[in-house]
Formats: sequence, C-alpha cells, structure tokens
Amino acid sequence: MSPDLWQRCCERLAAEMPEQQFNTWIRPLPPGVVSDAEHGPVVSVRVPNRFKLDWIRHQYAPRIESVLADLAGRPVRLELSLAPREATPARPAPSGSTPQPGLQGLALHQPAASAAAAPGAPFAPAAVSAPAAARTAAEPNAYTRSRLNPSLTFDTLVPGRANQMARTAALHVAGAPGQMYNPLFIYGGVGLGKTHLIHAVGNALLADRPDARVLYLHAEQFISDVVKNYQRKTFDELKAKYHQLDLLLIDDVQFFAGKDRTQEEFFNAFEALLAKRAHIIMTSDTYPKGLVDIDERLTSRFDSGLTVAIEPPELEMRVAILIKKAEAEGAQMPEDVAFFVAKNVRANVRELEGALRKILAYSRFSHKEINIQLAREALKDLLSIQNRQISVENIQKTVADFYKIKVADMYSKKRPASIARPRQIAMYLAKELTQKSLPEIGELFGGRDHTTVLHAVRKIGGERTKNTELNQQLHVLEQTLKG
Repeated sequence: MSPDLWQRCCERLAAEMPEQQFNTWIRPLPPGVVSDAEHGPVVSVRVPNRFKLDWIRHQYAPRIESVLADLAGRPVRLELSLAPREATPARPAPSGSTPQPGLQGLALHQPAASAAAAPGAPFAPAAVSAPAAARTAAEPNAYTRSRLNPSLTFDTLVPGRANQMARTAALHVAGAPGQMYNPLFIYGGVGLGKTHLIHAVGNALLADRPDARVLYLHAEQFISDVVKNYQRKTFDELKAKYHQLDLLLIDDVQFFAGKDRTQEEFFNAFEALLAKRAHIIMTSDTYPKGLVDIDERLTSRFDSGLTVAIEPPELEMRVAILIKKAEAEGAQMPEDVAFFVAKNVRANVRELEGALRKILAYSRFSHKEINIQLAREALKDLLSIQNRQISVENIQKTVADFYKIKVADMYSKKRPASIARPRQIAMYLAKELTQKSLPEIGELFGGRDHTTVLHAVRKIGGERTKNTELNQQLHVLEQTLKG
C-alpha cells in the first residue's frame, strides 16, 4: 500500500470540495497512517475533538473512503479516532517551521500556539497550558463565567427547514471557530430559536475547550457595561473584559440603536476580536441593512461575514417541537394532539411552549389523559381570543396598511401587481387565521369566486416556503394580527 495514499486522497478532495469546507475540516487533520489489517487496508486518522470527529464521520467519511478505494484499487477502511490531549504546556514552534497539515505540501501557514501567546491566540490547538489549567481551577465555573444555559445545546434544538441554514452555519462555527462565517449574524422574529442556537455554539465550544473564554450577553447588558464604565471612566476595564474573549455571543443588537457611545465601544471590541481571530455571533430581529439608527460602519461589519435568517417553524417542525419538549417534561404528546396544537399556534416556539405547559398542567391537575378534547379545554382562552380578534376585515386593513394600498382595493376589480399581490396575501391569511370557508372569504373580497381564493392560498403558501423575504413579511403580519 502506497505510503502517500492519504496525501493523494487529500489532493483529490481539495480539487473536489469547496475551498472553505476543505480548509475547515480536512486540511487541519494530521496525516493518515496507512496499515494492513486482517480484512484489508486501513487508514487511521486522529481527530482533535469530539465535535469534529462526529461531523467528519457523518459528513465526509463515506466520500473519503470512496476516494481512498479509488486510488488504492481496492476497498480501504477509514478509521477515525480522538487524538489524546496533551498535558504538557504548548511550546512555540521554531522560527520558520511549518505545522504538519492533513495535506502535506499544500498547507496554509498558521501561527503556532504558545503559552505566552494564549490571550491573543484564541483558538489554538487542544493542548492546555499549565497557566491555563491553573486559571481554570482558580476561576469560577466556566458556565457561570460565560453566562451560558447548559441545557440549550444542538441536541435539544429541533432541526427543520425554518432553521436549517442557520443551524448548519452554527455547527460549522462550533467545529472550527474563528475560521469561517465570522461574524455570524442570525436574524428573525421573536421566539424562533435564535438565542437557543447561539447558546448551543457556546456550549459545544466549552465542551471541547473548557478553558475557552466564552461570553453570552444580551445587548442591553453591553449597554449597561458601557454606561457603568463611562461613569467611572474605567474604559480599560471594559476593553479587558471584552477584547480578550475567544467567542462573543450577543443577542438583539437592534437595542444599540441611537446609542452612539455604545456603538463606538462595540465597534472597538468587534475590530479587536476579529483581529485576533476570535469569533462573534450576533442576533437581531432584522437583517443588518434593516437596522435603524445604527452607524453604517457597524452594519457593514455585521454583514461582512454570513447573514442567515431563522424563519417561523413550518407545521411539521412545530409538531416535532411539541413532541420533543413534552418528552423533556416526562410526558407523551399524542401526534394528533400535537397537530391540533401546531395548527392553532403558529407564531413562534415560545407560544408553542406556553400552550404545551397549559396542556400538561391541565392534564396533571385533572388526572386526565392528553387528547384533543383536553387540549381544546386547556387552550380555550387562547383559541377564543385568537378567533375573536382576527377577522377578515381586520386582515384586509392590516395588509392594506402594510403594503400602503387602500382597503377599498381589497374589494375592487383592479389587477395591477401592486394591488393583486397584497390582495392574494390577505386571502391567504384569511384562510390561515380564520374559520371562514373559501366561498365566505371570496364574498368578503368583492364577491370573488372560491376558486380565486383557492388559487391565492396555494400560490402564497407555495411561495412562502421558498421566498425568505415573503415569509418574513407574512410572519410580521401574523404577529401584528395576533397582537
């Protein structure tokens, strides 16, 4: 078996894979060791941490084995295992030396880690230096320092189409922080899981690197810190707190609006962290360019990495969320009940959790099994308020205001796109949010035929799954209508 099999395999993968993916997951691997086993040749590769091990095993191992077999002319088994952590302090590399990469001869130069450089080299190899170990022992619990909620992990996050892109990006950051998608900007409406996702990244990093400097905070806490240090004239303390982090997770940056000194200090922290290849993840209720009263140099920085949306969960995802959260509470949620609740509670995950808590409490207090009738009784206030507040007339007015047309245009025979489109959206929302039949809705839209309403419902419903901007607009309208 050729000893350069692994190097040739990496060369093939470098040609096939997107550059960022290859540089993040394959290039940093140590050279694979080729050996002959009883059932054929084996290539053994040591992976530095559990997260990368799982990710490479599930995402890339089949392709790697296929390339190895093609190059060797016979089946080759890829054996991935965790590299043992070193207990000795990391030493600086000799001047001019080059780290040993997964792909020999094609390595990008990376600064070597050293104990002295630790504060400025946030994502050094897994070895923990003696000073770092002493610091970890002397300081409070990592979760206390980081303000992370240890229960908010990737395992407890229900995946679905609504959060697929954001979740994938977050997984990449957790596996290789500081290397790609920096900064990561996640936006979406309230209660859609943005906070859960950024906590998951922090928890994944701490599980692999307990000595990593991670901090989660709401934007209002950063504002409070700026005010406090401004009053005391202790901005060096503010810089010391934020500029030395490895990973900064900050929620709801839209709260920086109109606060010039806060924006200035955050800009300084932002630049300092990116300069040392620390990672920044932010959330907001809108995309960077949509932020109001925030300096353009900040919004341009926010948009310089990767911006992804989390959308309202689709029906199937809402059902999965209910079932999983019920299991976490030690209860079983029948699928038909989960569908009933998911169809009636559409806004966000927080509302779903609130509905679930009511149903579980009602079941325990009444000593009754969970079924649709019990769910209907437990949620009767929520359902009656929802049905009472939302009328077709209210939908027409809200949509007309949103798209800046006249309410009368909802009933008119006018057909320009600027009117026809909002009218179709209003028909879709009327079908989704009220108990009216298609003929009844058609009658309220100027006596239109039920087939016209059906066409609008199918058209807008289909586009919603593909058009992020439309989905965001519909989410805003739904939130407005539900109060």
